[in-house]
Amino acid sequence: MNHATPQVGAPVSTFTQLLSSTRRGARLLAVTELRSRGASQELTERAELVVAELAANAVLHGRVPGRCFRLTLVLDSAAGRLRVGVSDARGDLHPLPRPTDTAPDPLPTGGRGLTLITALADHWNCVPYPPSGKTVRAVLTTPAGA
Repeated sequence: MNHATPQVGAPVSTFTQLLSSTRRGARLLAVTELRSRGASQELTERAELVVAELAANAVLHGRVPGRCFRLTLVLDSAAGRLRVGVSDARGDLHPLPRPTDTAPDPLPTGGRGLTLITALADHWNCVPYPPSGKTVRAVLTTPAGA
């Protein structure tokens, strides 16, 4: 008797890399990895900005001398979903979005990164990264029909 073999979707692809605590590299590395795995242009462009902001925050606010930060990309091509994770060594400092009830500074020198991530990602959160760090995760999905 013949049985139909269920179709297996594209495997989930995971990439992770330790990076020195500098701003250089994470954004371009993420774009190169996503393109090589066939991610859509729209998803790759959004991910590029999210990775750049999370990496900059890890370098500026999560840096501990002598410690690296970790970039993780988990791409589920079949679902059109990407999870970006940036882990750093400062578990005592958690990201907080800018309050929306205050008057905006017309010339701020920073503080817009998490607002940008909120606009680009479907959702984001912060979880502990043992033994003493944290991981800021953002999930991006490709809109239906894209």
